[in-house]
Amino acid sequence: MRTPARYVHGAALLATGLLAGAFGYGAANVVPTFGAVPLDVRLTFHTAMMEVNEPIMQSAMALAILTSFGLAVVCRGLPRRLALGAGALTVASLLVTVFGNVPLHAHIRRWAATSAPAGHPEILQKWELFHTIRTLTALSAFALVIGIAVLARPETR
Repeated sequence: MRTPARYVHGAALLATGLLAGAFGYGAANVVPTFGAVPLDVRLTFHTAMMEVNEPIMQSAMALAILTSFGLAVVCRGLPRRLALGAGALTVASLLVTVFGNVPLHAHIRRWAATSAPAGHPEILQKWELFHTIRTLTALSAFALVIGIAVLARPETR
C-alpha cells in the first residue's frame, strides 16, 4: 500500500474503531446499568449523557463515514469493496441513530422532566434495540476495515 493510502487506512481504522468502541461500551456497560437503577435515575442520567454524547458521536460517525469512503477512493479491488461496505455500514449506524434513537431521546427528555407513561418499558426496549443495531453495524464496519489490513493487500491507484 502506498504511503497516502496507509494514512487513510490508519485514519479509517482509528475512526471506525472509536465508533465501534463507543457504541460497544454503551451496549456492554451503560445499557445494563440503565436496567439496574431506578427509572428516575435512568431518565436523568440518559438525558444528561445524550447532551454530552450527541456532538461527540455525530463527529465520530462523520469521521468513520468520511475515512471509510476515503479509503475506497484510494484503493482498488477487494479493499475498495470492503471499504465501501464499511462506509455503508457507518452510514447505516448514522441512519439508525437519526431515525431510531434520536426521536426516542425526545420522549426520554420529556419523561425526565415529568413522568414516564404506562408503556415506557416498550419504548425503552426499542431504544436499546436501535442501540444494538447501530453497535453491530459500527462493529461490522470496523471489522471490514481491519479485514483490509489482514486479508487483502490493497492496490492503490
